[in-house]
Amino acid sequence: MKNLVFLFYGAHPATIHFTNNCPYTVWPATLTGGNRPQQSTTGFQPPTKATQSLDVPAPFTGRFWGRTECSTDSTGKFTCATGECGSGQISCNGAGGNPPVSLIELTLAENRGQDFYDVSLVDGFNVPMSVSPCGGSGNTCITSSCARNMNSDCPNELAIKGPNGNSVMGCNSACVAFNRPEYCCTENFNTPATCTEY
Repeated sequence: MKNLVFLFYGAHPATIHFTNNCPYTVWPATLTGGNRPQQSTTGFQPPTKATQSLDVPAPFTGRFWGRTECSTDSTGKFTCATGECGSGQISCNGAGGNPPVSLIELTLAENRGQDFYDVSLVDGFNVPMSVSPCGGSGNTCITSSCARNMNSDCPNELAIKGPNGNSVMGCNSACVAFNRPEYCCTENFNTPATCTEY
């Protein structure tokens, strides 16, 4: 399965390489968390099979995602069918992606502490993704991925359909689709014992 690949090298700071292995255009976007300044680039368009790099200082907490079927209208407004951040530009400028969207979550520690990364489908799924660390000293640094195109198996009640009404462009999480405590792990379902969705 083709996917969007994120590689990050070393640590403190890290260089993140975005590679689009999909057979279609994907516009990566970034969001820095923890009330820290946004990156110099918060959205871009690498051509298929091309790689674009971004230097990220430590400490860092944030997320990365891919947007699909993006275009610019006659007024210059940029929008995407999935992962839309609502900025009207290729850069997201501190806004997150609207679900459904596959996420890479990354935390770079300060002072050579332990870094954390994952592929998350908490906000649903739109494109296959993987993240692979390079360098560093940990022996548990392995690739994390959701390399399968889950859109083809998305239940109808979670599916976001394309303009033709046939193709599935994204698959919402049950929490986003139904907003019920048992799917969102809230209220009486907010403990590991009662939350069975994850």
